[in-house]
Amino acid sequence: MNIVELALSEGRKTLSEYESKLVLSHYGIPVVNEALARNESELKSALDVIGFPVAVKACAPNITHKTDLDLIRLDLKTEEDALSAFHQIMGQMPEVEGSAALVQKMAKGKREFLAGMTRDPQFGPCVMFGLGGIFTEALDDVSFRVAPLLTVDAHEMVNEIRSRKLLGSFRGMPPVNLNSLEQILVNLGRLGMENERIQEIDINPLIIQDGLPLAVDALIVLN
Repeated sequence: MNIVELALSEGRKTLSEYESKLVLSHYGIPVVNEALARNESELKSALDVIGFPVAVKACAPNITHKTDLDLIRLDLKTEEDALSAFHQIMGQMPEVEGSAALVQKMAKGKREFLAGMTRDPQFGPCVMFGLGGIFTEALDDVSFRVAPLLTVDAHEMVNEIRSRKLLGSFRGMPPVNLNSLEQILVNLGRLGMENERIQEIDINPLIIQDGLPLAVDALIVLN
């Protein structure tokens, strides 16, 4: 995989959010519509393609905690707001090679899950699924399976979490498309099996939009 090989050749241990989602997309995992912007011209071009509302985030391989660093602006509804956010974020970012802003279509969904992969020294790649968003660490509601996964394994995983009721019809929201969700978990297992230099994959949040799971933020760690 060229993205991983390039990052390793540069001595990097992480992929940027944008690079991480390119890898996920290559494995059939749905990601939010987004584009990189390094200047105002690229920002305006991205806005023309993506449309409003958008989020603008810092994007660089060494920036993994954007919220803690105040490097995210959400629900921007005009070009003026997006330009202001772009200049604020670019002005606050550390000066590193490859730094840019990531312009994303705002995902519309109230249910947030997480999915990922971690490479265990004994068992190899293990796939994870659970409740995501801001309550991830507090509630610790996750399930694991050793890769490779069959669809039946993924089905068992999604039904093991305590918050599984959120996967059904909930407060007027449609049920989650379980076929799509389970395929994401199967694909994460395949990604881990086929790429030994990937140590971890973290998709959080995996937002449910119109019943379909969508990777909104992602991080890939290399070994």
